[in-house]
Amino acid sequence: MERHIESVDWITISLVGILIIYALAKYAYPKRFQEFIFLPVTNKYFLIQGKNDAIQHPFNILLFINQVLCVSLFIYVLFKTLRPDYTSENDWLFVQIVSGYVVFVFAKFCVEKILGAMFSIDSLINRYLYQKLSYRNLLSVVLFIGNILFYYLIQPTGAALLLFVGIVILLNAIALLYSYKTNGNLIIGNFFYFILYLCALEISPYIILYKVFVS
Repeated sequence: MERHIESVDWITISLVGILIIYALAKYAYPKRFQEFIFLPVTNKYFLIQGKNDAIQHPFNILLFINQVLCVSLFIYVLFKTLRPDYTSENDWLFVQIVSGYVVFVFAKFCVEKILGAMFSIDSLINRYLYQKLSYRNLLSVVLFIGNILFYYLIQPTGAALLLFVGIVILLNAIALLYSYKTNGNLIIGNFFYFILYLCALEISPYIILYKVFVS
């Protein structure tokens, strides 16, 4: 019986590259990496490493690169499973996903920084952005494991992928709630601006993306 084997060489290279970046981050910043991994257990990472809200730190940049790749690979497998016809007709789909994700994140980041400056809540916004970036970099580790499972071990199905998406969204929600809790005093003091920010930049963009993809 003839077997049709689809090449996943570029996916393998991408996953190996992600693993190398994690190894590089651990080698260059061993203490920071250890505290980052233990974020679900303790907030020592924020108290020590994140006290200056150094979003541009090389450690964060390395992990953000992995975040982009992990999220894009997972979105690609979603398209491949739920829209196989569209995937087969578009050889540059992964590049488009990467570009779209990077543009979305940076545009959202710039708007958040501008609003923080306009309403004089820079310290609150900077701390929140740093914590959010750290938690999403950590969730990327979960996506990295999920990508390995769905590309090489488990046959991806719509139900399995949506279940995994639900778990990731739940973990992200828990992380955000914990971040809100730790910044409770600042949020209460700027409650109106916080609600405005939450509705305009944390809820609306994802509703718009959902409408775009569904339509």
